[in-house]
Amino acid sequence: MTFGSGEIDPSQSLAGVDAQRLPPATALNQVTFNRRELKRILDLYGRKVAAGEWRDYAIDFLKDRAVFSVFRRTSEVPLYRIEKDPRLGRKQGAYSVISATGLIMRRGHELDRVLRVLDKSLSVVAN
Repeated sequence: MTFGSGEIDPSQSLAGVDAQRLPPATALNQVTFNRRELKRILDLYGRKVAAGEWRDYAIDFLKDRAVFSVFRRTSEVPLYRIEKDPRLGRKQGAYSVISATGLIMRRGHELDRVLRVLDKSLSVVAN
């Protein structure tokens, strides 16, 4: 059974369905992180896990944005959300880091610069 423009009923089993009839992933109109972006985010995540600051993450690919959420504990709300919203790409920048309280900590056009707000190293203050 199909719906509308080739959509498949989600309650049906996909066993025996021709893979060529399935809609491509881009047809779902989801915003995703590309390989370079995901590598940069996961590198930062790995360093923070090794330091004992972060413990879990979640990735959501929505129609209007992609969200990488970072948790200290799985049962809590995310400490930070790293979001990619292409609609803001020409204005304020597609990337943003948002704190647990909803405060936008940094927004910009380049992911590396936006992630610096989370990747600050300790500095020594001399007297």
